[in-house]
Amino acid sequence: MPPKDRAHENGAVLVGRQAQIECLSAVVKDLADGRGAILEVTGEPGIGKTTLLGLLAERAAEAGVPVVRAHAARGATQPGQVITEVLDALEARNPPITEEFGAGADAEVRSVLRRWAARRGGVLVLDNVHLCDEQSARLIAQLVRTPPPGPFVLALAHRPRQSGLALREALEHGAETGSVIRLAPSSLDLRAISTLLGHRGSGSHTDVTSPHAFSHSARDHAYTEWRPSPAPVVDGTYAEQLHAASGGNPRMLRILVAARWDPDEWPLSAGPDRDGLLREAVSVVTELDSLTAGAALSVQVAAVLGDPFLPDDVAAVSDLGLERTLAAFTELVEADLIRPLPWGGGYVFRHPVLGHVALEHASPSLRVNAHRRALDLLTTRGASALRRARQAEHLVGAGSAEARQVLVEGAAEAMAQSPAVAARWLRLALDRLPAGETISASRVVLVLDHCRALSAVGRLQEARSLVHDLLRRQSDLDEDLRLSAYAVCGELERLLGRHQEAEAVVRTALDLLPRPLPVPLPAPAAELITAYGRVQLFRGAYGEARDVVREAAKAAGAVGPAVLYLRALGALGDTQLGLLPEGVAEVTECARIVDALPDAAAVTMPDVLAMLGCAELFQERFHDAYRHLERGLQATTGATRRFIRINQLVALCHLDQLTGRLEPLCRRAEEAERLARMSGVDEAAGIAMILRATGLLWTRPRRDTDRLLELAGEGLSLALRKRGWRAAVAVGLRAQAQFLGGDPAGCLRTLVEEGGPQLHRLLRAWQPSLLALASVAALRCGDVDAARDWATTGETVAEQLGLPLQQQHVRRARAELHAAEGEHRLAAGLFHEAAESFRRAGLPVEHAWTLVTGAPSVYAAHGIGQALEWLDMAGKAARACGAQRIREEAARVRNLLLASCAANGAVVATTQEANARATMALLTEREREIAELAAGGKRTKEIAAQLFVSTRTVEAHLGRIYRKLGVSSRAALSRALGEVVPRPTV
Repeated sequence: MPPKDRAHENGAVLVGRQAQIECLSAVVKDLADGRGAILEVTGEPGIGKTTLLGLLAERAAEAGVPVVRAHAARGATQPGQVITEVLDALEARNPPITEEFGAGADAEVRSVLRRWAARRGGVLVLDNVHLCDEQSARLIAQLVRTPPPGPFVLALAHRPRQSGLALREALEHGAETGSVIRLAPSSLDLRAISTLLGHRGSGSHTDVTSPHAFSHSARDHAYTEWRPSPAPVVDGTYAEQLHAASGGNPRMLRILVAARWDPDEWPLSAGPDRDGLLREAVSVVTELDSLTAGAALSVQVAAVLGDPFLPDDVAAVSDLGLERTLAAFTELVEADLIRPLPWGGGYVFRHPVLGHVALEHASPSLRVNAHRRALDLLTTRGASALRRARQAEHLVGAGSAEARQVLVEGAAEAMAQSPAVAARWLRLALDRLPAGETISASRVVLVLDHCRALSAVGRLQEARSLVHDLLRRQSDLDEDLRLSAYAVCGELERLLGRHQEAEAVVRTALDLLPRPLPVPLPAPAAELITAYGRVQLFRGAYGEARDVVREAAKAAGAVGPAVLYLRALGALGDTQLGLLPEGVAEVTECARIVDALPDAAAVTMPDVLAMLGCAELFQERFHDAYRHLERGLQATTGATRRFIRINQLVALCHLDQLTGRLEPLCRRAEEAERLARMSGVDEAAGIAMILRATGLLWTRPRRDTDRLLELAGEGLSLALRKRGWRAAVAVGLRAQAQFLGGDPAGCLRTLVEEGGPQLHRLLRAWQPSLLALASVAALRCGDVDAARDWATTGETVAEQLGLPLQQQHVRRARAELHAAEGEHRLAAGLFHEAAESFRRAGLPVEHAWTLVTGAPSVYAAHGIGQALEWLDMAGKAARACGAQRIREEAARVRNLLLASCAANGAVVATTQEANARATMALLTEREREIAELAAGGKRTKEIAAQLFVSTRTVEAHLGRIYRKLGVSSRAALSRALGEVVPRPTV
């Protein structure tokens, strides 16, 4: 029976510490052999030093070795207190030692420890040694330099910043000479934190659970027994964001998780669960409670001010005076609670979490008074509304008349980057407005801003209720406020998937606008028309809104956010309608304006960047589309601007598929699907499912085909629940997946049933490629006449649109028709032209697929040599992007062509070599390397030594090689590889 892994017993988890665990196991094993050690565990506070000491003590006790533990504490008054505790635990109190600790005390202590450990060995565990009194530190340093002989282990943990010089020197000397084993656990990496949060990693279905209810065992384990609650994490970036916020420090990670950390409110807030935060931060609270009164007050005031803070400001708010404040800062630096900045004389908390703990630990009266003084100080200095609002939010219920206005101003600044914070501040401001029978204009403005902030963080139903309450009393609203209320309501209905209701709401408001539109166009009118255009865009009926959107864009003027919104909307709408000349011109102008914006301004308009990027995707401007979509992605998360992020991710998935970035495609599609499902956006969830299925169809073996086609079918069912432009996109994607999965009849059926007889219901910009797909599918089904009709229609539409790559899709379909009719020389020319166009455009999957498809025609027209070159190029391109299906198809076509050569009696000088290349195309680079060595006579151990891998790795690779090549022995492997593999010389 294998030994228990105590690192994982009872649900405990020690993640990212395997090297340290193995070292502890080796130390305990050496004890059994009579060898001792000095073990130093060093690192930042909260990094897990106590956890490792505890694990050592557990494993030593399990091995029957006596263990004594002592823990230094701040403020010890008795000289040699830690050593005294150790001697008391050993029941070996020696009055000359414990009374004086003078000369020779170290030898006597060493003698006591030697006798104690002589029979069965012994482990002395000393924690927080940096807090030891001077006498204890001196004796410990002597033990480090001259430990008792035999099976004795001294294990100590300390913070190097706070340890005394004598101890640091002894440990450093021991580490240099090899007498001290130093364990310095580093910050947890993203993989470790993802594991702790239940994240299984990219590339598989992710089951990320909320960290909101994670807890840990009563012992001071750095990362133990976390039990997830059923609430889901907002998105796949949560682990990455939490890793950045915690700095990979296990204790800070636990505190944030217990506080129910929200990335959209960080760093202004650690989370809404104050009790959870303080419960998890008990060790930090203990540190705070051990401070002197002046230092405790200073650290709480510093927490009120927030990082970075100046001694002058802390002195002014605390009323301690500068001299006493500087003395307090000295104590806080020595305790490593705060650290000086390298410039400006400012300070920051050792970790931002400490500031939140200090603030929540302060008394209510201290906090209110400190926030009031801080607000007065910041107002006098002309600080930003954002900084002042951080103070004001704590004063709105404490009689501060100015706090409400400060919150409104702060919310306006926070809206673009932190809408969750803006929503909270606006709610506080609204709650403090006086009640009245009529609705004041100021209240309406606040309610609408609150609705916009709630919408940005996905709280749609809450926002919808608020705006509907306004519209029920619309007679109290002036015209501009009424237009804004209708615009906000229409956008919320659209985001909720209620397209008919959204159109009805916005159309009602459109009747209130004067025609022609006034110049310059007022902001409320621009907002309403933008909402109307977006509603019609997502309904797939943008043509109904096109005229008014174009008129509004001209009336809005030349500059300003309203113009960008309207022009980006018009660019995307025209592109979807297939009005390419107008759409291309508009996209070019929009890109020019957006690219000139600084990042701070651009990221406030992620929806503009999303619309622009989508238009560029449809116009085959792939590089520009990536640039704008990824720039906008920086301003969104799973909770903030979630609905824009969904659109961005889906568009990026399309780009990834086209440009052969199949691994990022699957990862992004997974996140998009999860966000869309959480948000009730079925159409986007369906598209994401189909895109992920398609990416996996390219990269996974054929045995997974049925499961992946089923996934694509589920995606289409979701997408068709709402008949908008997303549904039209999903139809084309599902048909492509069916064709790729070997179901041309199903592909054709999906296109015709859902897209119409001429596929006119599908996205206009992609109609040529879909008509080409229908042509090839019909050809695979044996209907040459239908295939010819589809191809002819595709050529007509492609000519109308003028999109080069769409024309190449149709050209490839025409080449397949020529091949079916025996006109191979003509077909080969068209295949070559299409393949080169795809290659130059950076579409490796389409390039490789075209080469494989055209290889039989090249063989018929130009011979086996050129056909094999095409298949070699296809295999190389497919290997670079991980398209396993293309490599398998290339190998299949190669074997067919070689078999045809043999059947026809053709003389091919390199037939054996070509056959070997056909089989080798199925293997990865590492597999080919191992296959060649094995076929050349190398034994497994020799291969492992030559490649610097384990024998188990070599055996695993050989197993996969045998399966791929259909062989069962090394002899058969050698025959399969043919003459390509050099034979060993004798």
